[in-house]
Amino acid sequence: MKRFLFAASLIALTAVPALARDQIRIVGSSTVYPFTTAVAEEFGKTSGMKTPVVESTGTGGGFKLFCAGVGVDHPDFTNASRAIKKGEYEDCAKNGVTEVVEIKVGFDGLAFAHAASATAFDVTKQQLFMALAKQVPDKEGKLVANPYTMWNEIDAALPAQKIEVYGPPPTSGTRDSFMELVMEKGAESFDSLKQMKKDDAKAFEAVWKSMREDGLFVEAGENDNLIVQKLQGNTNAFGIFGFANVAENAAQIKAIAVDGVVPTFETISSGEYKVARPLFVYAKKQHVGVVPGMAEFVAEYTSEKATGEDGYLSEKGLIALLGDESAKVRESANAMTVLTADMVK
Repeated sequence: MKRFLFAASLIALTAVPALARDQIRIVGSSTVYPFTTAVAEEFGKTSGMKTPVVESTGTGGGFKLFCAGVGVDHPDFTNASRAIKKGEYEDCAKNGVTEVVEIKVGFDGLAFAHAASATAFDVTKQQLFMALAKQVPDKEGKLVANPYTMWNEIDAALPAQKIEVYGPPPTSGTRDSFMELVMEKGAESFDSLKQMKKDDAKAFEAVWKSMREDGLFVEAGENDNLIVQKLQGNTNAFGIFGFANVAENAAQIKAIAVDGVVPTFETISSGEYKVARPLFVYAKKQHVGVVPGMAEFVAEYTSEKATGEDGYLSEKGLIALLGDESAKVRESANAMTVLTADMVK
């Protein structure tokens, strides 16, 4: 009987803290941050409930916080500029976060951008790989330390301009997406690396995942506004951004074409611009009904007025999901359909 009472007391104690918070807490991706902030502000104005607190921690950092546990000390939602990884899903489960809801909110293109006053030039994925990889193939296909310091050393058609690129850190979903959509594809354009992929997939992965460390690629943190400021002071430099950040700062920076296509709302939504990705928000279903307003917040986020083609998030740079997919996401999100292990890669 004493053991039963002690166990019941522990359960009661662990339940109390969750009741002590009456404001939604959201962490995660710096790319998704402006969208979620806009939804949070609208929710605060129209719901009669407190405006959710939104923090920009980066996608990887957000999953760490989100998956650390259930209760008042842990966030209710996390923003992500990529899908949750298997290891992150498993960490959630280990820490008791067993009911995760995945909500795809739209699309974003990755942009290679510089100051609006700079002279634009086009690049290819192969050229970006050659500019940014730690090791690149020489003329014989042998891997060597990246020797390029000027763009015209890569291709005479490019300007005689120093390679200087500010990018996100490894904890960023933007970094993950850039590596997969640009660096991996650029590496695959070399016959020697394509053969390496067949012969030794791990060795190939190490090549495209390793960025140069000689100061020409700089990890500039999760604050995209700081990168915008740096580009204002150096018109030769480039930054790696989500398209939404470029759209928000159109007076200061502009994106250049990658493989002949400039990222725009139209080229991203049509699939013409290939350096694009889906954006997500993840909800902790175990907090629904405990932290007030979670279901209502999901309903606001997935509403036509927010994420529809003419919704207020389109003004922030979000590329809307198309009709059928949008309806399916809305239905699944509002039903709080839980992500299962077989759905996670």
